[in-house]
Amino acid sequence: MTGLRFDTYDWSGGREAMLRFGPDAGPIVIAALPLFEEANRTRQFLVTILHELADHGIGSVLPDLPGTGESIVVTGEARLRDQRTAYAELAQRLGRNTYGISIRSGALFDTDAALAGRWQLSPQTGEDLLRELDRVRVASRSARASDIDYAGNTLSREMLADLRDAAPFVGTGPVRGIRLESDPRDADVKYAAAPLWRRSEPDNDTALAQILADDISHWIASCER
Repeated sequence: MTGLRFDTYDWSGGREAMLRFGPDAGPIVIAALPLFEEANRTRQFLVTILHELADHGIGSVLPDLPGTGESIVVTGEARLRDQRTAYAELAQRLGRNTYGISIRSGALFDTDAALAGRWQLSPQTGEDLLRELDRVRVASRSARASDIDYAGNTLSREMLADLRDAAPFVGTGPVRGIRLESDPRDADVKYAAAPLWRRSEPDNDTALAQILADDISHWIASCER
């Protein structure tokens, strides 16, 4: 089967939903959205990338990790350690030739997973994410907002502590870093585009999605040789 399918996956903490794209055979991608509001702004864009990958013959899954999307875990009870565990157990279930692709803070999820490679778009540390959340909170804070309220998201103090020390994967294996030309930080390649995660409403960039899907498919092919 190659069309969009609704599926679930089990991990040691329960069962969560996920979307499947493309073929079931061959290399498969686990896609990770960024945390919190940026997930809403980039979801359609990431889904477009996964549809493009399916056209390249590459299958993928887009899981709801605990405390994200339609998860049975509410945001206020989410822990990064649980999200990492769920991701790692899903990767183990999918088997070898499983690759991770992520946007922004989505790169924080795969650190414990056994992956054939990691492709990261504008990877972000937990500290960077918290700084951005703080800026949003200061800009929108009401008199009744608490120290754990971030622009409509109530985060546990444990989750905040998890994020303070969180960083993308550092270890052996292929890692490809992609950034936009407006980003001064180092990357394997940079593309000219506007950052969708900065926009006030969800949006898409089909041209960039096609470019990135081509980049991912060529990168996976090079890893498979």
